[in-house]
Amino acid sequence: MAAADVEVPPTEAPGLPDYLLDPNATLKDDTAKWRYGQAPDYSNTRKVYEQTKTQTHTAASLPNLVENLVKNWEVEASFKPDISDWRTIDHANYTFSINGGPPQSAEHMLKVGTYNAIITPNEFYDPEKSDFASSHKTFKRMMPTFAWEVLEVYSGPPVVAFKWRHWGVMKNDYVGFNNKGEKVTAKAHGGAIDIQGITVAKVDDKVRLQSVETWFDPMEMFRQIAPTGDVTKTTATPNSGEDITTQLHGEEVVPVEEVQNSAGSGSTAAAHEEMSGATSAACPFIARQE
Repeated sequence: MAAADVEVPPTEAPGLPDYLLDPNATLKDDTAKWRYGQAPDYSNTRKVYEQTKTQTHTAASLPNLVENLVKNWEVEASFKPDISDWRTIDHANYTFSINGGPPQSAEHMLKVGTYNAIITPNEFYDPEKSDFASSHKTFKRMMPTFAWEVLEVYSGPPVVAFKWRHWGVMKNDYVGFNNKGEKVTAKAHGGAIDIQGITVAKVDDKVRLQSVETWFDPMEMFRQIAPTGDVTKTTATPNSGEDITTQLHGEEVVPVEEVQNSAGSGSTAAAHEEMSGATSAACPFIARQE
């Protein structure tokens, strides 16, 4: 299959919602409220996905439908600040949990961010010493594109179990606060960051997410960020009134997400494109989707 910049949904699949057929369906929600005023531009991540994915799923096959659902959910979790605009979840029953931990609400993920919702405090990073904006800048600045794919699907609706892969390239330094309050810096090595995990999701009759349980090793990403353990740790001494993002990255604005304005030109938003939260996660189905 030739690489392409845009994933083309199947032309015929009667009865299925658009967020199962088109990975960019929710990006077309013109009436939704967007975190930075307009829908984000995922074209770079989609291009990396097409060029470096390991699987090619048949259009409208179960793996393809699952992959599209997660990608659209990640867009909403990362960029739609009003939960009422989320189309990929069953609002009354939605929860998300990591590695057998307590279920989290959509409201919690919106408050802390997709990365902070899935990472536990460690020697590299502490979500309690970060916030939504700083967490997304830390990871998206380090790795501007973080693609996501489904590797295998083990069961179909209403309980969908699947294995996934999340990958990108460490193009810039990692900078974050750890569990001791130290500022940790790992120099960019230009190599791959590649993690995998398992998710079990219950869906309703509209194939909207209900309970979502994900298992992965949160430390695997940090082991790949600093494979030799060579990091710099400094005592944080924030100036009065500085926000967390400024403490970590200074006042320089590094564009990590491009948003197209109505005139068609690009404006930048220091945000995370996927889990992103997740995520792309950060997707949270992962740690940050594409």
